[in-house]
Amino acid sequence: MARIKDEDIQLVRERVRIDEVVEQYVTLRNAGGGARKGLCPFHDEKTPSFNVRPAQGFYHCFGCGAGGDSIKFLMEIEGLGFAEAVERLAGKYGIQLRYEEGGPVGPRRDPGQRQRLLEAHRLAAEFYHEALMVAPEAQPGRQFVTDRGFDRAAAEMFSMGWAPRGGEALVSHLKSKGFSDEDLIVGGLAARGQRGLYDKFRGRLLWPIKEISGEVIGFGARRMLDDDRIEAKYLNTSETPIYKKSHVLYGIDLARRTISSRSQAVIVEGYTDVMACHQAGVTTAVATCGTAFGEDHARVLRRILLDHDAFHGEVIFTFDGDEAGQRAAMKAFAGDEQFAGQTYVAVEPRGMDPCDLRMADGDAAVRELVASRVPLYRFVLDNTLTRYDLDRGDQRVDAIREAVGLARAIRDKSKVDEFLREIASRVGADVDQVRQEFKASQGSSRSSSGSATAPSAAASGPVAAPAAVPAGPSFGAPQFADEREALKAIVQFPHLAKPLADDIGENDFTHPVAQELWRRIEQRGLPDAPDPSWLPGLSDSVTDDAFRRVLGVAAVEPLHSSERSTQAVVAAVLARLQELTVARRIVEVKSRLQRTNPVEQAETYNRMFGELVALEQQRRDFRERVIGAMEQL
Repeated sequence: MARIKDEDIQLVRERVRIDEVVEQYVTLRNAGGGARKGLCPFHDEKTPSFNVRPAQGFYHCFGCGAGGDSIKFLMEIEGLGFAEAVERLAGKYGIQLRYEEGGPVGPRRDPGQRQRLLEAHRLAAEFYHEALMVAPEAQPGRQFVTDRGFDRAAAEMFSMGWAPRGGEALVSHLKSKGFSDEDLIVGGLAARGQRGLYDKFRGRLLWPIKEISGEVIGFGARRMLDDDRIEAKYLNTSETPIYKKSHVLYGIDLARRTISSRSQAVIVEGYTDVMACHQAGVTTAVATCGTAFGEDHARVLRRILLDHDAFHGEVIFTFDGDEAGQRAAMKAFAGDEQFAGQTYVAVEPRGMDPCDLRMADGDAAVRELVASRVPLYRFVLDNTLTRYDLDRGDQRVDAIREAVGLARAIRDKSKVDEFLREIASRVGADVDQVRQEFKASQGSSRSSSGSATAPSAAASGPVAAPAAVPAGPSFGAPQFADEREALKAIVQFPHLAKPLADDIGENDFTHPVAQELWRRIEQRGLPDAPDPSWLPGLSDSVTDDAFRRVLGVAAVEPLHSSERSTQAVVAAVLARLQELTVARRIVEVKSRLQRTNPVEQAETYNRMFGELVALEQQRRDFRERVIGAMEQL
């Protein structure tokens, strides 16, 4: 696919205000020094540590280390690729993107297409919803809503709709709004037949499917009429440029904040199950859209749960108690490596889904179903042991060997021994025997993988070693305060630092992290004027996460006295950095002078003495620059 021109990417970074992008997801308040602060959307916190610097076009969280520019923020919060994030921002801010000629063969991107399709879906959702509320022919849909235990407010909360039976009502409505046939076909809202364009959904009850940001990207449609020629009970929007079913979770727009704050996500199977859970107070419920829960769905939840912090969140699957439900649970366990959080299963013994359960026993029963969750590995253990005749010794051994494999998958290692005891109790074996089998299984796992600690180079291919932060004092230690201030001044105000930075070199920094970042800054060069794309470009050039986190802090942490004259602060900070370099050189020269005999090594002594005099003068000059800059404050 053709590549977006670099100058257009830079234009997006220049024109897009990062605080406007972030405020679609995070409430920001002024924090002084040109910074804004809010609760981090990438991890659960009670005290705001998420900082945004609009002037620099950068964000950084002091809690979890997330950071970057507006493009990176949208990529992380929405799970987008780089090009898609650029295109979305360009469309929202009216920026026309151009593409490199001669790129890889593939379809040309239409930067405005996404916004057109989103607008068409927004209008379609409003059209369908109005039809459900007032159209006489939508009575079967309204009756279904009532029969399933929901009221008008619930239908409005989930923006439910009705697709008129005629087959051309939506097409006519959207074409009157200026949309082309191609827009409607590509967006999955219409199809072309022998008589022309017709509505994709006809005579069906609809649920708008929304992105995490609340934008409508597709629909789920339930069969309601006996004369519906399409037999399928449910139809979903086909794959489109804005709708990828493997990436979508129904209800995520409503559940996102609660999932984050409670560190819990409940996975149910259908639209009405999501509605029932939310109506019952389980507002962390989401569902897949016509497909099994997969890796891409897990990636969406990981971003919200932020489960890189081990055991931070819960993912609760609800399954029917029948054989199909058990197979689904086994499949979920096989994919449990997708989560570092704890994975649970909640099974209704009578085989009821949350919607049926709510209708039969009320809201409290739905809440109790979720509260009665059991660890998924325990549920799988129960199903595993049912396949063995535990009255036979050989069957008990086989059962133990399979069961200890489940124990290896438990992420919270503090629970492993208790689980081994549980296996022993359930099988009727000695716990030491179970532990022995567990150790044996670990040994065979290591030997089969070749190494317990390191991947095979032959198997994985050459891997470039990442730049690691060297051992030694932390860059946050007090002795590096001036170096941190200098980096902050350069990173936040590179155009002000440029005239003052000609004499700054790598030796002016003593910590390896600062030295590496300065090397990257030298390679990129400092701009002559404010340039919103400069800092994101610098961040892109820093490949190591540890160094990038330091850069993120430097980009958003306010400079001392930054509420005063910024130019004077930058001048004072950089002069102070150079003064310290000269001071270190003075110490070195004095030490050498003390070890030099002025009689026997007169020439060397006199040369070093002259160097010392010059250094002292240079130090006074820098000190005067610091004082002069401070007097401007």
